[in-house]
Amino acid sequence: MQVAAVIAEFNPLHNGHAHLIAELKKAGAAQVVAVMSGCYVQRGEPALFDKWVRAQAALSCGVDLVIELPLPYAVSGAERFARGAVSLCEALGKIDTLAFGCEAETLQSLLQVRALLDSPELPARIQRQLRENPGIPFAAARMGALRQLGGEETAALVNGPNNSLALEYLASLEGCGSAIRPFAVRRVGAQHDAPAVAGRFASATLLRARILKEGIESALPYVPEQLGGLYPKAPLLRPPAFETAVLSRLRGLSEKQLAQLPELSEGLEHRLYAAIREARSLQELYRQMKSKRYTLARMRRLALAAFLGIEDRQTAAPPPYLRILGYTAAGRRLLEGEHRLPLGGSLKKLERLGGVCEEFARLEAAAGDQYALCCSPPGRCGREYAAGMLRI
Repeated sequence: MQVAAVIAEFNPLHNGHAHLIAELKKAGAAQVVAVMSGCYVQRGEPALFDKWVRAQAALSCGVDLVIELPLPYAVSGAERFARGAVSLCEALGKIDTLAFGCEAETLQSLLQVRALLDSPELPARIQRQLRENPGIPFAAARMGALRQLGGEETAALVNGPNNSLALEYLASLEGCGSAIRPFAVRRVGAQHDAPAVAGRFASATLLRARILKEGIESALPYVPEQLGGLYPKAPLLRPPAFETAVLSRLRGLSEKQLAQLPELSEGLEHRLYAAIREARSLQELYRQMKSKRYTLARMRRLALAAFLGIEDRQTAAPPPYLRILGYTAAGRRLLEGEHRLPLGGSLKKLERLGGVCEEFARLEAAAGDQYALCCSPPGRCGREYAAGMLRI
């Protein structure tokens, strides 16, 4: 490999991420590109640190170029999240390898599962599972169908959180006929969402909880040493302020507006509207919306999309531009030559391109202003337009 990409949130960047980047360098990557979510992430939540802090962390730990994954894809389900990120890798025109962490032993085992997911037999078997087991979630029906086709061990790979995204990356690469090669790195140390540390490794979920409860110093043993001076000085998202902002915005939305939300189905906007009228906290809202058919993560994403004004058509369309958050001297070379999308670090200049670029830029700027207000200390409006590219 020459230029390897990772799709990440770095929320926050920890020793597990550093291990993945180090493995790419060891495998021969001359440059590493990160396609990184901005101020909001796929869990349907705001990131703990803003995009510039996390981009600086990435550039300090071996990444050479950070490209922002636009907001609509960053807070989408796995399929659209992966499709948007892979599209940006393709658009840069310089990436030959897409790397990802996974729970699977080998890339080959993931490819076998991907083949089963693409099998023409699978849809009929899923429908049979749904008919024979009324009320079961779609995910459970799919798992049952996969067991029938590939056995328990193969089907179980779908349940790994990192595997799930890896499978969507593989599907996106295949779907666009990409020449980019997949490269799997088995996750080490603490697993995704693990409630305890494993040596010098801790999950991002655990680190976020520790930081909010005990302070940033509690997380420092589990992040790269060079970030010890960055994180303690960075503004931190305040969950209570964010919760109030979201609930206030949601109470002003109509069912017609909610019907435009991404990946909505089966009249879910009615369920969301009713929950909004009753809920006095986000947790109460999620509890009222959640059911066997709808996961908690999906409910969080719907609420966040409603708060930020994201519509389904925006997540279904391809990204309109490549927004660069930062680069190193080695990463600067990747910005030279031709690219398949408009490229730049200035959101204002990308907005001036008009059309979909203008729409996405304004959406990003408005979401950034909301995020800044919920930080400690609160930020001013307009940083999305004022901030330039980081250079390290």
